Amino acid sequence: MEKQLPPGQFETEKWPVLHEGDVYEFQEDTWNFRLFGDVKKEITLSYKEVMDLPKTIATIDMHCVTTWSKFDTTFEGIAFREFLNLVEIERDVKYVKIYGYLNGDRFGYSANLPLEALLGDDALFVYRWKDKNHDWQDISPKHGYPLRFIPPASFYLWKGAKWASGIRFMKEDEAGYWEKRGYSMTANPFKEERFADANFDFGEF
Repeated sequence: MEKQLPPGQFETEKWPVLHEGDVYEFQEDTWNFRLFGDVKKEITLSYKEVMDLPKTIATIDMHCVTTWSKFDTTFEGIAFREFLNLVEIERDVKYVKIYGYLNGDRFGYSANLPLEALLGDDALFVYRWKDKNHDWQDISPKHGYPLRFIPPASFYLWKGAKWASGIRFMKEDEAGYWEKRGYSMTANPFKEERFADANFDFGEF
């Protein structure tokens, strides 16, 4: 089946490196992953506890708002739903924020997403990858090692998070890092939802 290239995008076989701030230097003894927000009980996982969770392998297309698209990259990681299974969320939770390190702040980066879109194999916290030009290999520090959230292809790639550090469960939608800076809250590449409309209230950031 022929792949659909979203409007305004070009196809590349490369995996460009784009991020805000410094490259996070992983230290296992200080790293952890937090599940919090509108949950009955918060949970903090060590690196070993995260890596002991069930694994998923999926092929996910990536579409970056800077206009490149990369098809058919295969990832191995932990599906979002595995983390969801660890917590009891409160009634009416419909959104999440995925967090990642930014310049030493473990919650400095965030992206908002609807919960219901993240329950399949294509919402993965990944640690290794391959494509037709590369055998299996760990993601590099510049690509988000030790854990990077790759969103489903129905979202621009900024809805993922390098150096992922936690998930906050929310009853109301809330702008993340780029959304506060004028990017779309919904970010569908096939509808070319790159930027928020003129009536969007960014609040303070």
